[in-house]
Amino acid sequence: MLDVLLHYMRPAATTLVALLALLIPDGRTSHVRDTALSAISSRDYIQVATRNTPTTYYEGRHGPTGFEYELVQQFAETLGVSLSTDSHGNISDVLDAVRSGRADFGAANLALDPIEPGIRYSRPIMSMQPLVIYRPGIAAPEAPKDLLGLDIAAIKDSGTSRALRDLQEKLPKLSWQETDELEVTDLIEMVEKGELDAAVVYAHQFKINRLFFPDVERGFALGKPQSLVWAFPESDGVALQQAANRLIARMQETGTLSKLIDQYFGHDNYLEYVGASIFIRHTQKRLPKYEDAFKKAARRTGFDWKLLAALGYQESHWKPRATSPTGVRGLMMLTNATAAEVGVTNRLDPEQSIKGGATYLKHVKGRLQEEITEPDRTWMALAAYNVGLGHLYDAQKITEMRGGDPYSWADVRKALPLLQKRKWYSKVRHGYARGGEPVIYVRNIRRYYEILKYVDRSQRQFHQLGKRDDTFPQTPFNTVPPVL
Repeated sequence: MLDVLLHYMRPAATTLVALLALLIPDGRTSHVRDTALSAISSRDYIQVATRNTPTTYYEGRHGPTGFEYELVQQFAETLGVSLSTDSHGNISDVLDAVRSGRADFGAANLALDPIEPGIRYSRPIMSMQPLVIYRPGIAAPEAPKDLLGLDIAAIKDSGTSRALRDLQEKLPKLSWQETDELEVTDLIEMVEKGELDAAVVYAHQFKINRLFFPDVERGFALGKPQSLVWAFPESDGVALQQAANRLIARMQETGTLSKLIDQYFGHDNYLEYVGASIFIRHTQKRLPKYEDAFKKAARRTGFDWKLLAALGYQESHWKPRATSPTGVRGLMMLTNATAAEVGVTNRLDPEQSIKGGATYLKHVKGRLQEEITEPDRTWMALAAYNVGLGHLYDAQKITEMRGGDPYSWADVRKALPLLQKRKWYSKVRHGYARGGEPVIYVRNIRRYYEILKYVDRSQRQFHQLGKRDDTFPQTPFNTVPPVL
């Protein structure tokens, strides 16, 4: 573990000493009476200091959620206690709550800082790469020296501002602004509007927010990756910290942590960002006309209305009179046979089309093998909606032939493109199919669905997407001046 942490350390010898002090308690620390775990057990809950951000913790449609929220919830379950969250305004507040004992630990997109007083850190949870982003219309900054003279901002105490301070040691003329009253989303918006030339954020933060600000450009990675960690009070001993380390290590070893990271921050290449920009615009202009119909169909069939909306967008871009060269028509692009099967008399009627498409998807899903569980069951149903159940069954057969799991979407999606190859389609019942298409089809729907869920759940940032005031409210920034 020490080797992993050393990778993220700054090279100064004082930093090495500080980090070792965090990892190896000295004689004084070893005699500190470790009361944290017993206190938590006695009161039957653990108190976490966090922040209300899309990458950390927020109120979703069905209650609290977020990347770190899911982790701390698992931590509480491991300890056999309930979880209590206290959301703070900025990172400094979180660390103060931990230091003072008002919180048992902090989980708030914190970067490891070995010289932070009164704090111990967990082992690294994930890597965070500081990234320069910039507004359209200026020369692309490609190297640190290109930042000189630009109006740059970063979130105070986030680690991205520390990356700028490290850079300032090499570029004494570098200056920037810091704030602890804004969030990353706000900085990205200010860059897009031209109120900032550039900002430094973490790459994973930019990845999920870029969908909503496609005009903001990705610059270059600034400095070395930093480590996302949890913070523990130094005065409480090491038992709670060690319990967290055991959980993180176990999740890393089993791959659970990688899956969670991918769930929240992966899938960056599914959509071109120009396409994402068009999609966001259509959610504002077209989707409201059909949202009630999607919700009504969802209530009838048990699907999330946003999944049905994502399917409808993939089929027709929410155009009720869409027609393909093969004769499928309507918002959900139904064939004549499918329309008759689900009771649709007018495929160009959007409400009928949405109801019919949802009914057909439910029918397809119901015909899948019982061994297929969620979410794979939904992805396979969508693939069958596109390519047909027969070809999906054939792909499952090919998956078995190749030693894969026919009930796993990850394995079946690898087999679907093989339906285009005679070597494989000649061995299955339904023959040739353009098997690469349903893979892309499902991939796109999943991404549209993710965007719709993100818009729906991030009310504070995106409740009125595209309807904000033209001018950003005045917000206090602290300027970090050049070192002259």
